Amino acid sequence: MSHHIIEVKNLDYVYPDGKQALKNISFRITHGESVGIIGLNGAGKSTLLMHLNGVLFPTGGEVSIGEVAVRKSTLQVIRQHVGFIFQNPDDQLFMSTVYDDVAFGPRNYKLPENEVEKRVLSALDTVGIAHLRNRPPYKLSEGEKRAAAIASILSMSPDILVMDEPSSSLDPSSRRRLIKLLHSFTHTRIIASHDLDMVLEICERTIVIKNGEILADDATLKIFENEELLAISGLEKPFCMQNCPVCATRKNM
Repeated sequence: MSHHIIEVKNLDYVYPDGKQALKNISFRITHGESVGIIGLNGAGKSTLLMHLNGVLFPTGGEVSIGEVAVRKSTLQVIRQHVGFIFQNPDDQLFMSTVYDDVAFGPRNYKLPENEVEKRVLSALDTVGIAHLRNRPPYKLSEGEKRAAAIASILSMSPDILVMDEPSSSLDPSSRRRLIKLLHSFTHTRIIASHDLDMVLEICERTIVIKNGEILADDATLKIFENEELLAISGLEKPFCMQNCPVCATRKNM
């Protein structure tokens, strides 16, 4: 069994107010794939991601990691393998210091404190905020909070990294560091983002969602070369594909 494989079958989700957010979503993501999830605001991207580690549970259909269905009874196993980074880092940071936030997961799994410290320092160094280890999260900038939230997941050494708008609020230097980090993560990556240049650079495959349904699931470059599909989806090509010499420099930022 591989805990890196994600299987989504006929997934439906209806919110308590009756709004259907997801409709018959099906796909399979295998070990090592890097997959972008794109669509307009309200398309269902975040709702879909929250099913991948049991923040939400399906109204219909099933989500499984390896051969383990995502259910309340399996959450501990699922969350050992799927690291989820929320769109708003304030939803993820709740301890008195950055260090304690990043240490929370390893400590929760009863790892020895020397192993916890090793993981925390490595994660903080990876995202470039080791100097903030003793700072209260509420005193951080939005970009620093984002980096701390990412570090809190990396410290758990997940097999699958699920990220909701990871480049939001990042300055160009932090964004480039994030892209480098994602390239170095050799396991499975699923990234929902409006940053289509980042999706093009990182994700070999992209799934397009509109009104809770999959419109397309194909190689990323083919998706972004399909102008009719982009128009139907309310999207535009990444800046680096728009033949603008100024915009194209964003790819190197």
